[in-house]
Parts: sequence; C-alpha cells; structure tokens
Amino acid sequence: MGKITNQNTVLHEPVVYRKDREEMNQHKSVIIWFTGLSGSGKSTLAYALEDVLHKNNIRTFVLDGDNIRRGLCKDLGFSKSDRIENIRRIGEVSKLMMEAGSIVLAAFISPFKQDRKIARDLVSKGDFIEVFCDTSIDICESRDVKGLYKKARSGEIPEFTGISSPYENPDAPELSLDTGAFSVDDCLKEMLSYISKKRIIKP
Repeated sequence: MGKITNQNTVLHEPVVYRKDREEMNQHKSVIIWFTGLSGSGKSTLAYALEDVLHKNNIRTFVLDGDNIRRGLCKDLGFSKSDRIENIRRIGEVSKLMMEAGSIVLAAFISPFKQDRKIARDLVSKGDFIEVFCDTSIDICESRDVKGLYKKARSGEIPEFTGISSPYENPDAPELSLDTGAFSVDDCLKEMLSYISKKRIIKP
C-alpha cells in the first residue's frame, strides 16, 4: 500500500464559523489540556470542571485517555511512536470540537513536551490552556486504583510513564496544580478563576 497523501483534497469554507457558535453559546471555546502522571488527578479534575460548567449551560466535552484508547486510538500501543500518534490524533479531534464551539477538556498523560507543543501549535495563541497536575510519583503510586504501577514495577507493563518511560514536566503551563496537596474543590476554584479572568466564561 502506497503512502497516503492529501494532495487531492479540497478545503471547504464553512457556512457557520466558530465565532458564530461562540456568540450563540455565550462563551468562548478553548482546549483545556490536563497533563501529568497516571494517578495525578487529570480525569478527576476534567470531569469535575465539566460538571460545574455544564450546570451553568456551558458546552463542554471530556476527552479521556482510557476512553480514546477504546475507540479512536485502539490500534495504537504504548511505544514512543504510538504515543506520539495518539496525542496527534487527540490534538486534531480537540481542535475540531473547539471549532464546533465546545470547551474541550482533554485529560491525557501526554508525557513528551514536543507532543504537547504539537497539540498547542494546532490552534491560535490563547486557545490552548495547559493544566499541569503536578503530583509526585509516590502519591500517584499510592493512589494506584488500577494496579498499573504495581504491574509496571513487576515488568508486566513495559514503557510505563514514570517507571520505565520518562515524563517531561511542562516548562510554562498556564496552570500548575499541586493535586497531591490540594483538594479537588481547591483545584476547581483555581481553574474556574483562571478561565473567568481570561473571559472564556462570564465571571
């Protein structure tokens, strides 16, 4: 099978634009990208934020690592190249959903700086909010509800982030939350304060 190219595709201009959807929704659309080790609280915070926003009539959607792996990226493993492709696909889907007018809450380990940069560079400045769930591996491992760290320590899971594969901390995330020291409610207040100040939602 030869290499697939996009040389025969034509970009169609939409009739309804993102700004039209934002005007109808009465809020901006952005990508809020949660990154951190397994067990650092990414999905917990994403769903908590979605719950509050949804109750305030704000259009949202959570893209969660485990759920995406069951569908869009079920053909991918956990090698470095597959992790890169996983994040590339998620970045493209996040961009589409943002253009559709939603606040996209993407919760993925996304361990490599370059991959997160690729996702960020898909959209304009201000459209990508990186939230670093900054928690020590000791705390993450103590929360190991899935038993993943135990399996990684025993060699059952190769290339596991934080154990046998590196995690690269963000250099300048929009938000850095110490999810080991602070409660979900405290982190939620900080996130809501940030997106209100940025006028993504009304204060």
